[in-house]
Amino acid sequence: QVQLVESGGGLVQPGGSLRLSCAASGISFSNYLTGWYRQAPGKQRVLIAHITTGGNINYADSVKGRFTVSRDNAKNTVYLQMSSLKPEDTAVYYCNTGRIGTLPGNYWGQGTQVTVSS
Repeated sequence: QVQLVESGGGLVQPGGSLRLSCAASGISFSNYLTGWYRQAPGKQRVLIAHITTGGNINYADSVKGRFTVSRDNAKNTVYLQMSSLKPEDTAVYYCNTGRIGTLPGNYWGQGTQVTVSS
């Protein structure tokens, strides 16, 4: 059974940082394209970054230069390091994986809330 478990969300002030984690069981991140998505209130879920099996990473313009994706194959965990956070980064963040070469994959995490507010 595949399970993705996200953690690390919370309330942070503008300009602050958070690191989200997504731990997988039943599937190996290193075998699939993996994405980080977010969904703000009243808006659609959007892809903000992804990491390929080879470790190449791409970012949406909205987070480029502020967010960093990494992957620890030994822990089967992907991370989203977020810095210089803005109120518009407030959203539920999801990791996703499970298909080769395309997103979204078959599996989603439960989501973790990030709120950026003073």
